[in-house]
Amino acid sequence: MDLLVSPELTIPASELEWRFSRSSGPGGQHVNTTDSRVALSWNVADSAVLSEDQRAKLFQRLKRRMIAGSLVVTVSEQRSQLRNREIALARLAALVADGLAPAPAGRRRTKPTRGSNFRRLDAKKQRSATKQQRQKPPRD
Repeated sequence: MDLLVSPELTIPASELEWRFSRSSGPGGQHVNTTDSRVALSWNVADSAVLSEDQRAKLFQRLKRRMIAGSLVVTVSEQRSQLRNREIALARLAALVADGLAPAPAGRRRTKPTRGSNFRRLDAKKQRSATKQQRQKPPRD
């Protein structure tokens, strides 16, 4: 089953690698006998569906999430392996979509208004006066 990330990008199932293991958490005795934990990995470095620009953008934005050029998503929330598979696919699709999304517009710097500057300085003067009143009077 191919993973649809966006209308322009679909990751073929042949590029996805699944690993299953025993999960901790709820399930009682059942948890000791089934491999419900899912680890889904996709090798970004060797993927044929990405252009070089997309690959570079993913490496730049998701480098902390990658292990040896592969993007790994691990899920063990549900008792069912099938539900964990669905969650892992959704998370990988969201992760890749966020990684390929255009960068947000930069912040446009503005100067503080005259009124806000005045209020800030006035508050500082009041705070200073409060602290001055706490001091012991000078000895004469």
